[in-house]
Amino acid sequence: MDSMNLSRRLAAEWLGTAFLLAAVVGSGIMAQKLAGGNLALALLCNTIPTGAILVVLILIFGPISGAHFNPAVTLAFASRSELPWTVAGLYIAAQIAGGIAGVWIAHAMFELPVWQFSLTARTGAGQWLAEGVATFGLLLTIFGCVARAPAAVPYAVGLYITSAYWFTASTSFANPAVTISRSLSDTFAGIAPGGVPAFIAAQLSGAGLAVLLARWLWQPAKSN
Repeated sequence: MDSMNLSRRLAAEWLGTAFLLAAVVGSGIMAQKLAGGNLALALLCNTIPTGAILVVLILIFGPISGAHFNPAVTLAFASRSELPWTVAGLYIAAQIAGGIAGVWIAHAMFELPVWQFSLTARTGAGQWLAEGVATFGLLLTIFGCVARAPAAVPYAVGLYITSAYWFTASTSFANPAVTISRSLSDTFAGIAPGGVPAFIAAQLSGAGLAVLLARWLWQPAKSN
């Protein structure tokens, strides 16, 4: 892989994750401003932009980097020998850096302090189970579409996250880079830093289970 190609891939991962977090945090701030205290309405206003931006970002950056924007996805593809581990490490660094930049940009757009930590506690067995389920379902969505309907990946991922916002107790972070970045925003979308390690552990566990199940569900067709 030449250095220019790798640079483009890392830039795509950085930009995509930055836009994703700007959408997640920015729409959360806007929702909180406009919902008048109605939490269900605020969550809906946070959900729709997140699902929509995912479709757009995967469509535009997918041909460059695969549009992972998520260390759990990157690690899953590396474990399947579909991405070199050295490149996976660089992807993850770009994703985390991009996510943090996206949060800071969202704060700046709404004239909030750029540097902050969330005070929103998200913890407990139900939340951790929800993150495992959310990430498990996300990876199955990706692997299933890659195996049978690759063109559907952007729409399937956007729809899955839109749905998972509502059927999981944690509102479906399903992404270690998103989790880390959201800990740096004391806004509607935030998570207290103390809750981050358990969320990430649950996410990686869900991703690992999805990798194992996907190998069995979508086995390559054997030639006669």
